[in-house]
Amino acid sequence: MRAEARRIGLLAPAMLTIGVLLVVPLGLMAIISTLARGPSGGIIWGQHSLDAYVQFLFERDLMDRLALNTDYLRIFARSIGLAATTTALTLLIGFPTALWMAFQPPSRRTLLVFIVTVPFWTNLLVRNYAWILLLRDGGVIDWTLLKLGLTSRPIGIMYTPLATAIGLVYSFLPYMILPIYVSLEKIDRRLIEAAYDLGADRRRALFRVILPLAMPGLVGGAILVFVPGLGAFITPELLGGAKSMMVGSLIQQQFGQARNWPFGAALAFVLLALVLLALMAHALRYRRGAKPA
Repeated sequence: MRAEARRIGLLAPAMLTIGVLLVVPLGLMAIISTLARGPSGGIIWGQHSLDAYVQFLFERDLMDRLALNTDYLRIFARSIGLAATTTALTLLIGFPTALWMAFQPPSRRTLLVFIVTVPFWTNLLVRNYAWILLLRDGGVIDWTLLKLGLTSRPIGIMYTPLATAIGLVYSFLPYMILPIYVSLEKIDRRLIEAAYDLGADRRRALFRVILPLAMPGLVGGAILVFVPGLGAFITPELLGGAKSMMVGSLIQQQFGQARNWPFGAALAFVLLALVLLALMAHALRYRRGAKPA
C-alpha cells in the first residue's frame, strides 16, 4: 500500500502537468469545434453544431444544398505528400551522415554532434528568412547560376512546393540524424566484425546487421520528422506562399483572418486523427513483427 502511494505521488506532478497543458486544451478545442460560429467571427457559447466538420468536405451552393468540396482535401493531401517527401529526403541524407558520425573516433563524435545541433541555436524564423535570401529571384543561388552560365533567367523556386520541401528538409534534418546516430553508436562493433568473418561484404553487413539494429533510430527519426512536418506552419508560410498552403497555415488562417474558430478547431482535430492513425498503424505493425513465429 505504501509503495502504491509512493508511486502515485511520484507520477502525480507529471500527470498534473500533462492534464493542464495537454488534456484541458484539447478538451477546450473539442468543445469549440462543435459550437456555432458567431455572426462576426468567434463562437456562440451554448449553440452546438457540426457544421465545422461538414464544411471540411462539403459547401452549400446557391440553392443551399450540400455539394462536395475537395479544396481542403487537396491541402491535406499536399501536406501529407510534403511531409512524406521531407521524411524520405532527411532519411536519405541523415542515415549516411549518422553512419559516418558513429564510426568516427570518440573524441571527434562529440564535435560532430555539436555541429549537428548548431542550427538549434538560431530561431527557426531567422533560418527561413535566410533561405528566402538564397532562393528568391536574384538571390544567392539564382545569381550564382546566372554567373556560371547554367541558366539564362531566374529559376523561380520561391513560393513553390520545392521551396517548401527544401526548407522543411533543412529544418528537420537534425531530428533525423540524432536518433539514428544514437542507435548506431550503441551497436556492438563485434557483431559487424563477426559478419565480415563469416564472409559478408560491406553491403551485406549494412543490410543484414547495421540496418536492423538501427531500425529503432530510423523509426524514431521518421516520426520526429513526419509528425511536426505535417503541421509545419512557419516554413510553408514563408517559402511556399499561397500556392503550396499546408494544414498548419490553413488552421492559422481560420483562427486569424477568417475568425472561424470552430472550423479551425475541427481542422486541428482532423489533423490529430490522421497523426494518431499513422502512429497506431505503426504500433500495430511493430507489435506483429515483434511476436515470435
